[in-house]
Amino acid sequence: MTYAYLLINFLTIIFPILLSFDKRVAFHKSWKYIWPAMGITGLVFLFWDVLFTLKGVWSFNSNYIIGIRFWGLPLEEILFFLTVPFSCIFIYACLNHYVKWSLPQTAGKAISVLIIILSIVMLVIYHDRLYTTITFGLLLALVAAIQFGYKPVWLPRFYMAYIVSLLPFYIVNGILTSVPIVLYNNAENIGKRVGTIPFEDHFYSLALLLMNVAFFEYFKNKSKSLS
Repeated sequence: MTYAYLLINFLTIIFPILLSFDKRVAFHKSWKYIWPAMGITGLVFLFWDVLFTLKGVWSFNSNYIIGIRFWGLPLEEILFFLTVPFSCIFIYACLNHYVKWSLPQTAGKAISVLIIILSIVMLVIYHDRLYTTITFGLLLALVAAIQFGYKPVWLPRFYMAYIVSLLPFYIVNGILTSVPIVLYNNAENIGKRVGTIPFEDHFYSLALLLMNVAFFEYFKNKSKSLS
């Protein structure tokens, strides 16, 4: 059972890797844009992960990890910030290829505004909960900067991909929190859960994926402009 978290990481990424070579989507051709996106985003989120672990926001069940740690984080937790974004960017790319319909820009903007309002409300009410504060503070900054600073045309499609990504999210996070492999300190979150998954996890994942896709699109568009 010490390999449980490692196995979850493996199963999360193995099928997107294998399907990357499908000729229709040809996702492997986009890998060169994914690595820098995941690298930059990973550094940001690993910083918070180390802080959360030190502050007792969450901890890891030693029965389900192999015991290799860096900066207090299990190796599996570090890999999680690679396997999950890779798989979700794969979902985003497949959606772009197979589904030509998209939410209108006005709908995307409306979703962004709702996220911003929710984030402000959560920050005001739960400013004393570290996980809640960092999650919604980061999400507020990201959504506001991307929606009103860069105004990307891809944002409505990202929201569609995020909804699709909730299926694997509930499977993976459901296992992590029900076994449990990751244990949460309810004093640092609002104490509300969807099944066994903390409410904040949905928005922490949203921020993680949004930053990854934003950098992915940035590096992809930059390469096109130089060619």
